[in-house]
This record gives sequence, structure tokens and C-alpha cells, in this order.
Amino acid sequence: MQKKETGIFSGSFNPLHAGHLILANYMCEFTHLEEVWFVVSPHNPLKEADELLDDVLRLEMVRLALEDYDRIVVSDAEFQMPRPSYTIDTLTKLSGAYPDRNFTLIIGGDNWARFDQWKEYQQLMKRYQILVYPRPGEEVVIPPQYRDNIQLVNAPVVEISSTFIRNSIKEGREMRAFLPAKVYDLILKKGLYR
Repeated sequence: MQKKETGIFSGSFNPLHAGHLILANYMCEFTHLEEVWFVVSPHNPLKEADELLDDVLRLEMVRLALEDYDRIVVSDAEFQMPRPSYTIDTLTKLSGAYPDRNFTLIIGGDNWARFDQWKEYQQLMKRYQILVYPRPGEEVVIPPQYRDNIQLVNAPVVEISSTFIRNSIKEGREMRAFLPAKVYDLILKKGLYR
């Protein structure tokens, strides 16, 4: 039986925005991936927890955003894991739970630039394929010995960040075009990021 090629795109998604969806959609349509899973992280060890919206709210936003997508889904796999959660542990857990899938890690050029700070990063490079998407101002260099497993994907560069969106909402700006409609409606309804 052929394994299903599944991309893992993890992050805090605080909030999930149009750029995330464009990227996931691109990965499904223009790479070997058949599906992309948004793994909502309760807390990224390399990020400050202060500005992080409640875990369940962020998960709800991602669920709402992905309702109309067949090949892009949400995963709360890290919610049942010790915190902070590390990518190597998440992928190990998912590989054990879903032996019918090949998991590929999707990361940005900014994360690739500091990949050597990740827990067991060499194991990640050895055991999993990694697709790196471009980020503004980040040159992506993949050492020749890793090019079988790791590749730079020519995905569109979308210069939208969750920080920009949070700050803009705080300033009272209209941000509807930057977010999936259901996510924006939830943010307004609950008065989030004010």
C-alpha cells in the first residue's frame, strides 16, 4: 500500500491568515504532497508566550478557516503532548499513530536559518523530508549532502505576518482581506487582539 504524502505545517497561528492558506494550497497543488496538516502549537519554545491567544481559541480559528478545504486539515496532536512541544516529538508521535502516511515538514526560510537550534535537528533532517518556502530577506542555503531530503520550494512570497495583523487590529484597522472570513468574524465577535 502506498503511503499518503502529508505535509506538516506547524505554528501558533495567532491568528491564521491568508498567507498560511496560500502556502498550504500551493504545497498541495505544486509539490508531492497530497494533504497539508496545520498542527496548532500550544507554545513554540523559540517564541514568547505572552502574546499567545488561548490554545482552544486558536484551534477554533484554524478549524473555521479550513472547513471548506478537502486537502488542508487541522491537527491538535500537540495539545496532548508535554509542553513545550518539539517538532521531532510531534513527527515521531504522528508517524507512530499514522503508519499509512509519509510526513514532510514544511518550514519557512526564517526557520531554516536557525534550524540548528531545533531539538534533534539532525534526526529531523535524516528521518523526514523538509520543504522550505522562501521568506523575505532570508537566503536559503541547503548543503549538498541534504538535498535529497530537503528542498527549497518556489512558493509565492506572501509578506503578511500574524504580528502585523494583531498590531493592526489593536490599532482598530480593518483587516478583513488578510484573514479567512470566518476567522475575521470570530475575531470581531469575541473582540480578540484588542
